[in-house]
Amino acid sequence: MQKTLTTRSGRVLILPTAEEDAAINAGIAADPDTYELSDSEFEALRPRGRPFGSGSKIQVTLRLDIDVVNKLKADGTGWQTRANAALRKAVLKSA
Repeated sequence: MQKTLTTRSGRVLILPTAEEDAAINAGIAADPDTYELSDSEFEALRPRGRPFGSGSKIQVTLRLDIDVVNKLKADGTGWQTRANAALRKAVLKSA
């Protein structure tokens, strides 16, 4: 019987048998262009994907005038953070 693993998304993965795993490892060992990472090299790898947020923000869809967005983007990266700061300042000022 094949061993399987179910991911969080519900996808079922079939795990290799001991013989298949040995063949895979032999192929890796025979390949001169690859090697197994040491524990310290593995720990030094960067995590994949986007960094976790602060947890204090929500994603919204907002329609803005083109000239406003172009002005924010013209100042370089971080335009969404600057837009958030400008909105925060306006909201706190009116409160």
